[in-house]
Amino acid sequence: MTVDDVADYLNKPRGWVYGNWRDKKIPFRKVGQSLRCRPLDLDRWLDEQGTE
Repeated sequence: MTVDDVADYLNKPRGWVYGNWRDKKIPFRKVGQSLRCRPLDLDRWLDEQGTE
């Protein structure tokens, strides 16, 4: 998933995702100059976050 895909999935602005991916430990991997996230990794991360 791209940053835009993750933002849509989380219902957050793109800027929030970029601003928080390191602090919140969103499971992105660098692929060249881009950030990518596997859907399964994102779902696991969400499960670890609990409900907001």
